[in-house]
Amino acid sequence: QVQLVESGGGLVQAGGSLRLSCAASGRTFKSTYGMGWFRQAPGNEREFVAAINWSGVNTYYGDSVKGRFTISRDNAKNTVYLQMKSLKLGDTAVYYCAADEHGTSWYRDEYEYWGQGTQVTVSS
Repeated sequence: QVQLVESGGGLVQAGGSLRLSCAASGRTFKSTYGMGWFRQAPGNEREFVAAINWSGVNTYYGDSVKGRFTISRDNAKNTVYLQMKSLKLGDTAVYYCAADEHGTSWYRDEYEYWGQGTQVTVSS
């Protein structure tokens, strides 16, 4: 129905940058879906990182990434991006893309569709 595929993860030094991409596909995917990024480090719960509404006008960020991460989307390509700058050791996690049929949220339970995740590792 809806497939989300993340890419762009990898190993980066502290202070560096990475850009994650999430390509959405599937017969039922709509560009009106809200999209979000979450992350999960070992032993931790999955936490909210950023979200964007269908038009891209409204964006939301978790407190730990405000001012460093930027979420954007290209509806013509059905792709959502997460530009990450000034990366810290604490940003190390698996990053997940998610789609929300009904709006834009920072609550993970509101999202119906999830990707498999991409690993981001920040080294000192």
